[in-house]
Amino acid sequence: MTESFAVQSASTITRLSPAKINLFLHITDKRDDGYHDLQTVFRLLDWGDYLHFSVADDAVIYTDNDNLDANKLCHQLLTLVGAEAITASIEDNLIFKAARALLVSTIQSDNLPEQLAQVAVTVDKYLPMGAGLGGGSSNAATTMLALNEIWQLNLSCDALIKIGATVGADVPIFIFGRDAIAMGIGEELTAIDLPEQQYLILTPDAHVNTAKLFAHPKLKRDITPLSIATIQSQYADYVQTLNAPYHNVFTPVVTSLSPVIEEALHYLQGLEQQALATARMTGSGSAVFLPLDTSVATDKTLLAKWVAEAPCAGYVVSSLASHL
Repeated sequence: MTESFAVQSASTITRLSPAKINLFLHITDKRDDGYHDLQTVFRLLDWGDYLHFSVADDAVIYTDNDNLDANKLCHQLLTLVGAEAITASIEDNLIFKAARALLVSTIQSDNLPEQLAQVAVTVDKYLPMGAGLGGGSSNAATTMLALNEIWQLNLSCDALIKIGATVGADVPIFIFGRDAIAMGIGEELTAIDLPEQQYLILTPDAHVNTAKLFAHPKLKRDITPLSIATIQSQYADYVQTLNAPYHNVFTPVVTSLSPVIEEALHYLQGLEQQALATARMTGSGSAVFLPLDTSVATDKTLLAKWVAEAPCAGYVVSSLASHL
């Protein structure tokens, strides 16, 4: 599941690192490993960050699989530009973690090529952190897909998803590259075909600690699981409107902890009648969104007014059918 690169020059490649939204989000159980089993439908958007991969044509690291240190090798091979504000240390950055995970896997399987090009990754960051839009996970997945080709590792989509799940729970959906029903911790993916949609997304300047949310006593962790067939057949209950039993379990917890997020969601709820849709929160982050009926999606004047009057930054974006 690789995608063609948009080549800006002989050695620089640019890729969209798309955002995602959760059309609903249920937690069905807490696992023995501390994670939670969930059910959700991920939708990719044509909006996100941009990653530029500059390949050093004449700077190649020659490798020998005997006693290789993946972390040290990753430092030799990868340079991050424009990511300084994301993490204090390069080793904490999900882009670096993704590259290192690739190297660990290929070293362990004794499939590391004899030579690897040095790559500088420049990040143009547009997605806010902690918004529930998957920005960091998308950056990690985009990096894995790009380096898989640049370094000619020849890893399959399934192999990349497995590696990606060790980096972050949301990484697999961006490797999968299309709308999907997700189960497990988010790595069990089933493709789903959904109608094209536009959305009004608001990104309040707020962040609620994810660990705090998962530990909150009022978080519902025992939602009755639905079958994949049921989720596929009932898409009309969560694509534009949001009808029971579909909901986001984090919404009441997050809005009780953050008045700013509650205000943004309340603003969108005031537009529901005109948009013929249900406003909701995505993931466990701060972003909220409103699907737009076709009757208003083409009214640029109205949408500009809604964005201008919003209590925080707002964007009109479209679904992304495939990121392959």
